[in-house]
Amino acid sequence: MKELSIAEVLAEVAVLVKPHFGKGRTADYIPSLASVPGTKFGMAVRTVAGEEHVIGDADEGFSVQSITKVFALGLALNRIGDEVWTRVGKEPSGTPFNHLSLLEAEKGVPRNPFINAGALAITDVLLDVSPDPAGLVRDFAGFLADEPVEIDATVAASELANAWQNRAIASLMRGQGTITHEPEAVVAAYCRQCALTMSCRQLARAFLPLAAGGFSPVAQETIFHERLTRRLNALLLTCGIYDSVGNFAYRVGLPSKSGVGGGIVAVIPGKATVAVWSPELDRFGTSVVGTAALEAFSQITNCSVL
Repeated sequence: MKELSIAEVLAEVAVLVKPHFGKGRTADYIPSLASVPGTKFGMAVRTVAGEEHVIGDADEGFSVQSITKVFALGLALNRIGDEVWTRVGKEPSGTPFNHLSLLEAEKGVPRNPFINAGALAITDVLLDVSPDPAGLVRDFAGFLADEPVEIDATVAASELANAWQNRAIASLMRGQGTITHEPEAVVAAYCRQCALTMSCRQLARAFLPLAAGGFSPVAQETIFHERLTRRLNALLLTCGIYDSVGNFAYRVGLPSKSGVGGGIVAVIPGKATVAVWSPELDRFGTSVVGTAALEAFSQITNCSVL
């Protein structure tokens, strides 16, 4: 049987996901995201060898939200190294991304950098480096994507106005000494970071170092040490999809990070990155159609790492 090209695989995936539209709902707790049409769908693949293939709305910018946590963590690890792990752990949480009870029980130390508490701790680290950590994340993501990307001020304001749970998390961590800056400053910087707008094509390019041993074929330079790259991929596999990470690994089998804007980026180590966007979410905050698309892609191409 003839092996399908990447373009043919994407065309087949676009057909296979059609029954999944309408099964989720947009992130209505962030008002500026609630109005995004649920029918949107884009997908992009960027290979280590330099091939790039897209389908659907892959060049339309969307709010990447928690996907920015990967850029922030990479910056923090490059700046202060393993000291990061004195602030935050490396274990799956088993609880929703904005949960408080586990954080309180564990004395204000977040389980991992990809739940909100962990991301706020990383933002606190970056505040030691710059008064504008969101700007650092924006510039780093733009550098990796090889074109400027922007923060949506309307989305940032909408998030900050409704960030009561994150304020509670930051206040708890400040009381325990996990973060050192004022909680409101940390939350404001974090909300601004999450409001970064990127497209599937840009995300696939920006994540490519994680597929290429830390080297960016786009930027033509080493971004992460090879050992750090393996560790980041391990965290993505075990913690990148919140408390549904086991189900996602079972279905897709790739290191991945999702965001409540409907985006998911998956890494195929040594081969490629795949970014998908569709804004209707499941109850865990992950794109329904995006998960189905990545599941179909990994099955057709047999690219699962598991």
